[in-house]
Amino acid sequence: MSFGGNSFRSNFYHKAEKDGPPNISLHAFYVIDNAKKAVEALCPKTVSCADILALAARDAVTLSGGPTWVVPKGRKDGRVSKATETRQLPAPTFNISQLQQSFAQRGLSLDDLVALSGGHTLGFSHCSSFQNRIHNFNSKQSVDPTLESSFAASLKSVCPAKNTAKNAGANLDSTPTTFDNRYYKLLLQGKSIFSSDQSLVTSAKTKALVSKFASSQQEFQKAFVKSMIKMSSINGGQEVRLDCRAVN
Repeated sequence: MSFGGNSFRSNFYHKAEKDGPPNISLHAFYVIDNAKKAVEALCPKTVSCADILALAARDAVTLSGGPTWVVPKGRKDGRVSKATETRQLPAPTFNISQLQQSFAQRGLSLDDLVALSGGHTLGFSHCSSFQNRIHNFNSKQSVDPTLESSFAASLKSVCPAKNTAKNAGANLDSTPTTFDNRYYKLLLQGKSIFSSDQSLVTSAKTKALVSKFASSQQEFQKAFVKSMIKMSSINGGQEVRLDCRAVN
């Protein structure tokens, strides 16, 4: 999802950012709509949709057993929302150099990259985001050799090369509703879902951070909070929406 609070609204002629491939599994936008209505009733034209999204992300982490933190507020909402804008988001096929460049463009460091990737301790991915690792990986190998063999087999059983069920996919780690450091432990075992995740162990610096977070949930959570606050301070919007589904 965009960090600029861009429009949720889409129709036959216009696909919003929420309809872009990286966001296709996002749901419950009504929660943000309801929060915006409640805030507007009490404090009109003040709290942006970008701030509400950041607060909702914080609360989702906290309710899943993770830490809490004070979210920087005062960001503005964007005036454009297109599905094509999601091309600017880091792709699940990115290597470490591409990830580093993508994060650096937003003023985020390698430390932020590894810490924020830990958000993949929650959630689910459709097969399309990791098919490249389990079918026709390259001209010599069908399966990504960095995948642990039994884990790769389980992914292939859920996501066959043909006739994959529409909503088929896999959890991002083995405790998908609990905010913990399991994601990092699985990375070191070759049991990551995305190529971009596994790339974190291809660089000495990022692998050292992965190992650090795998051995200490406290260190992971401390770094995650720091990076989330930093990311929530990125601004670039132009207005405070009155309705998160439309520009003013």
